[in-house]
Amino acid sequence: MAETAVNEKGVSIALACRTFEISEACYRYRPTLGDENAEIADWLLRLTATHRVWGFGLCFLYLKNIKGFAWNHKRVYRIYRELELNLRIKPGKRLKRDKPDALAVPEAPNQTWSMDFMADQLADGRSFRALNVLDDFNREGLGIEVDFSLPAAPVARVLDQIIDGAGRPRRSGSKTVRNMSAAP
Repeated sequence: MAETAVNEKGVSIALACRTFEISEACYRYRPTLGDENAEIADWLLRLTATHRVWGFGLCFLYLKNIKGFAWNHKRVYRIYRELELNLRIKPGKRLKRDKPDALAVPEAPNQTWSMDFMADQLADGRSFRALNVLDDFNREGLGIEVDFSLPAAPVARVLDQIIDGAGRPRRSGSKTVRNMSAAP
């Protein structure tokens, strides 16, 4: 506004600066880095043209460490943005997943079973595990095995005991149940 008043209205610089409350030094200031900024812009354009996958970080490190320029990273980044050289961040590819099958709802007891392991800790800090086997139709607990460690042999033994007492379920999930203690 002060420049407009001086150039178009013929007001003195001192009066224009007092009117708009700016210092005369601010009014008379002219940036002297225009040539250097053009050099930075030239370097950035050349680097991004030859190395398409380089972002700002690699360009700046190349100019600083390889070429030896002592330019401030904030200044180089400002010019990098003004040139609109920011690389587009590609969104991650999303996997298309099929809709899961509807859960099978059993219509009678002993059609499907569910089993799960649970863990907890005693007051003295020792951990223990529990194997729970449930009938999916009536949520009846068919068996619970609790121990400090549950390797495969005791799990197979418990499942065999449940099969002996309640009979084998007609299906397990979508597969037919085989003898639990038999080796695969």
